[in-house]
Amino acid sequence: MKFGTSALALCAFLAACGDGTPFNGETEADTGTGTDGSTGEDGGATLSREGLPPGTASPTPDDGIRRSEPEDDNGNGEAKDFAYNSEDDTFTIDGLAFDGDNVYTRGDPVSSLGPYAVYEGAEVVADSQTGQPINQFTHSAIYGVSKNVDASGTPKTQFAIVRTGQYQNYGFGGFIYKRENGVTLETANGAQGIYSGSTAGIRDFQGAGGMQYTTGTLTVQVDFGDFNDQGGVVGDGVSGSLTNRRIYDVNGRDVTSDVVANINTENDSSLTSLPAALFEVGPGVLDANGEIIGSINSSFVNNEGDKVAYESGNYYAVMAGDDSQEIVGVLVLENAAEAQGVTARDTSGFIIYREPTPVTP
Repeated sequence: MKFGTSALALCAFLAACGDGTPFNGETEADTGTGTDGSTGEDGGATLSREGLPPGTASPTPDDGIRRSEPEDDNGNGEAKDFAYNSEDDTFTIDGLAFDGDNVYTRGDPVSSLGPYAVYEGAEVVADSQTGQPINQFTHSAIYGVSKNVDASGTPKTQFAIVRTGQYQNYGFGGFIYKRENGVTLETANGAQGIYSGSTAGIRDFQGAGGMQYTTGTLTVQVDFGDFNDQGGVVGDGVSGSLTNRRIYDVNGRDVTSDVVANINTENDSSLTSLPAALFEVGPGVLDANGEIIGSINSSFVNNEGDKVAYESGNYYAVMAGDDSQEIVGVLVLENAAEAQGVTARDTSGFIIYREPTPVTP
């Protein structure tokens, strides 16, 4: 099953991006430990800004930047060495137990979510001595590639996410996003930009097994002139909204209405769609290197007229291009409003573009 882009067209586009180790090659200054104590992929210096995921330690606006999910005691950030192979349209991920031989093949029945490709780990592996079949854990990955390339044909931005639904709590997985080259941010007074595109994600659960896919529309506005510079961190205003949200089971069946019904049952509400998630607007979210980090939340009003918090989380992103033409990133949202004792987590990736509004003939 495909959503928005045919598997054939998307496969051809990915292959056109070249053979790949899209995340394995080091970027400029791709070392470091996070300011929260998390270790960057290659160890070393301190990251340039508090709150950034581990990865590139001391970037500049001219550098490529790579960030990955921080490791913790719950299994987050365990996935390593994401790599796409254009020769057979497979994706390789290391560090996760019972995901076959680390090679993920194109998903079936869900092969793509909009412009992003879906991959699945092997279902069965043979005992290396006896040949007995060993059932594997269900793992799924989403891979996003920019439609813009640099002079060498390398995509300007990319992201990948991998999760599993085989654990009672959140399982082992991770995410990564990358800018290949630098960015030029606007500096003129009054300069603003709007970016839009789609998201694709994986929902997993704490307190329950299972896994689902998500899609949505993300629109982000950037005020390049305000808030003012704050001690080296550009204080630009960034707002955003995640709308048109849908949820699918692993077989591609749209289960959005089921999720909405659960929310209504648990919260005495009468929603007809999933709430929009909004960026919190405030100073210091965008720095001079084009990196953006901030909070994202959603809420709704129940039948008593009370505001109910639905989701809370964070977004992590980086701008790219000579004219700051695109943004790549990942957002992570959690909620405990759908079932007693269960927290749902949506990890969604996005590549959104700054483009003119099409003119209708």
